[in-house]
Amino acid sequence: MTLRNVLAASVICFGVFGYGQKIWTLQECVDYAAKSNLQVIQNSYNKKVQESNLTIAKKEYLPNVSGSISNTATFGQSQDVFGVSQRNDNFNNNANVGANILVYNNGRLEKNIRKVQFDVEASQFDVETVQNNISLQIAQQYLSILLNKEIVKISQSALQNAQKLRDRAKITTDVGTTAQTILAEADAALAREKQNLKVAEVNRDRSRFALAQLLILTDYKEFDVADVPILFDPQAPDLGVEQVLDKAYGNQPQIKAAESRIKSSEAQTEVVKTAFWPTITANAGVGSFYFNSLATNTVGINPDGTPIKEHGFFQQYKDNFGQQVGISANIPIFNKGITKLQVEQSKINQDIAKNNLDQQKLDVKQNVQKAAFDADANYQTFLTSVEAEKSTKLALDFAEKSYEAGRTSIYDLNIARNNYANAQGSVAQAKFNYLFSQKLLDFYSGIPLSL
Repeated sequence: MTLRNVLAASVICFGVFGYGQKIWTLQECVDYAAKSNLQVIQNSYNKKVQESNLTIAKKEYLPNVSGSISNTATFGQSQDVFGVSQRNDNFNNNANVGANILVYNNGRLEKNIRKVQFDVEASQFDVETVQNNISLQIAQQYLSILLNKEIVKISQSALQNAQKLRDRAKITTDVGTTAQTILAEADAALAREKQNLKVAEVNRDRSRFALAQLLILTDYKEFDVADVPILFDPQAPDLGVEQVLDKAYGNQPQIKAAESRIKSSEAQTEVVKTAFWPTITANAGVGSFYFNSLATNTVGINPDGTPIKEHGFFQQYKDNFGQQVGISANIPIFNKGITKLQVEQSKINQDIAKNNLDQQKLDVKQNVQKAAFDADANYQTFLTSVEAEKSTKLALDFAEKSYEAGRTSIYDLNIARNNYANAQGSVAQAKFNYLFSQKLLDFYSGIPLSL
């Protein structure tokens, strides 16, 4: 093989394998959406905010420490008690460091931490709720793609049969054993099957496009899902709705989030009640100052009449250094009844949180009941569809034999084939509908989504 041929083969292989279409499994779709979906990301940010609030609440146990430095210069005349005027130009410098810490407020800090911890829990369950909702949408769309792929196969098979029938009609018409109308009808049937195949392919591509949009993929044309072999042996659904509900109430994150928010609202009420109690704060501080008389550079006169010279900056800071400690109590007496009203508002928020829990449970209950109803209905539909498929297949076999024997027309044969293709599509539709209903019940029972 020449070098040119080797290079050409390499380019072809790279084009085939290097830029092949990405095939996604259901688990890959779910995992990808759990990280990249914008709603998931938004709720993850909300969780980070609550975690930051928890860190802040814990740091409230630490003391507040602050320092201050001030410099003041004054210029001008002043008079003493005898009315003697003199220059009053001086410079002052002060430096202080102080700290205060909450000693007692009926456990406000601890209660606030407990409240924020429940908020963090709720935000985590919110993330899981969004992930679950996205996962269900992905699973439904994934099954829709598999269904449409199966319908494409049915349409391809119908097209092949129509092509064979047309080829045979062409031969028999050319030799004069059948009329021209037979060939015309065969051509029309072939055109209809081509149209049906194109519609099926468009529906398949549309369902792939919908899933790609759900995953927020930019290059949806290179997106496809793995052809999962569906081992389908449907059994009558065990409609233990109450058992599924009991499990769903314990594992669904939207219910856990609502329960955490009830605890948060109860903890918030306890935080508000601490305003009825005194607040005791301890404080301590150190500081010093420096003074300089710019006009005289003295601070006074000795009894013997000699002036008292100012000390230097560092000496004054050493001599004037002082400390202070203290404790203070703020006792609430009357604040216009605002604290009482705030407690009442907090209790209303508790009722709102409890009502939200009831609403979440009702939503889950209705979803489980609907899934159970759909599972039973889809199972019955599947059974009748299978019977219809068997009957139409038998009718098609008789129609083909009758047509070959010349006892029936090509029109009757085409009708029988159309009926069989429609029956096959109905079986596929019922199969995937039942499969999704069953997977939905498994999901509410705590079983992860899988195919």
